[in-house]
Amino acid sequence: MRLTTKGRFAVTAMIDLALRQHGGPVTLAGISERQKISLSYLEQLFGKLRRRELVSSVRGPGGGYCLAKSLDAVSVADIIHAVDESLDATNCGGKGNCAEDLRPCMTHELWTSLNVKMFEYLSSVTLAELVAQQQERAGVSASAVLHDERPMRRVRRPVEELAAA
Repeated sequence: MRLTTKGRFAVTAMIDLALRQHGGPVTLAGISERQKISLSYLEQLFGKLRRRELVSSVRGPGGGYCLAKSLDAVSVADIIHAVDESLDATNCGGKGNCAEDLRPCMTHELWTSLNVKMFEYLSSVTLAELVAQQQERAGVSASAVLHDERPMRRVRRPVEELAAA
């Protein structure tokens, strides 16, 4: 299997982001410090995650990154795919030219089936589940992370709406 640090770091960084986004945009410097991942490496990963619309960026003071989708809508497979990571247990990259005569080797179907199972499993695991696991390990309520608990801003209501109330 070839799940490299790129995929592992992307999943770790997304969990970190999800755990902290309720306080506003999360900086890559903060993720870098907490997870011991190079800032320049995170910048590359988050560029790819942003292009795949898994995260959005906020510029300026107080800026950083936020999830662009709900925690339930992001799977581990989505994250790994977004950073161009392939999960492939075959020796031929899935091409079927792994034997000396450029035909599938004797175990090609075994490894291809494993690829399918890995993808199915990673597609079934959501960011919400991983965040909840981290919260349980830390002894914190998962609902505190799964819901945005920032104070609500007062919104001016139209005069007609106030009169009807």
